Amino acid sequence: MIEVINIHKQFEDKSILNDISATFENGVTNLIIGQSGAGKTVLLKCIVGLLTPDKGKVIYDGCDVTTLKQKEKIALRREIGMLFQSAALFDSMSVLENVMFPLDMFSNMTYKERLARAKACLDRVNLIDAQEKYPEEISGGMQKRAAIARAIALKPKYLFCDEPNSGLDPQTSLIIDELIHNITLEDNITTIVNTHDMNSVMNIGDHILFLSGGNLAWEGNKKQILNTDNKPLNDFLFSSEILRQVKEQAQNSKP
Repeated sequence: MIEVINIHKQFEDKSILNDISATFENGVTNLIIGQSGAGKTVLLKCIVGLLTPDKGKVIYDGCDVTTLKQKEKIALRREIGMLFQSAALFDSMSVLENVMFPLDMFSNMTYKERLARAKACLDRVNLIDAQEKYPEEISGGMQKRAAIARAIALKPKYLFCDEPNSGLDPQTSLIIDELIHNITLEDNITTIVNTHDMNSVMNIGDHILFLSGGNLAWEGNKKQILNTDNKPLNDFLFSSEILRQVKEQAQNSKP
């Protein structure tokens, strides 16, 4: 579980985050949504530790990470998996070598154990047959799956995903969503996803934060979001034709 308590962040004279408090439970997919400039990325960076809040606390399972010493932060980072907007694979490494990279760097496993773990992760994302290929030889969706395998190689307690469906077609995005959701449930991970993808909101939005102008403007789940009377959220959500149709169908199906 991760908690953020009264987080404030500003750059020069511009306030980016204003008194944000939220709890991200493990075993559910936590989504952060909002328009560009709403503060999503800054909040995610504060939670991960790439930025230090001006005020407030970030607590991982009872530990305030804003007070940790450098050695303690390094130890914590080994429990974190990251899935970047671009897959961020190493072009000079095969898919298997990319997944083995964090194991080579941070684990005490033998080579045989590292190889077995990497292959197990690739099998989990249905990429075992592509293990010898290089990133340029596989599709964008396969690259994202390889990046997920790498992110979970060290069996993280916390998984952060920054726009995981960026640049992907709807069908491939659905596959990525399901992988993230299933891994979160099966491994009981605390997963936080920063996304613009409204299909993801409806598919895997177990817990959703909506940021607007640096403020936490709404909090709920994918069922509640269809019936909200929050105007900024509705303006944001239902600019999507797909969600507009979903809401109309939900309203028409009411007795």
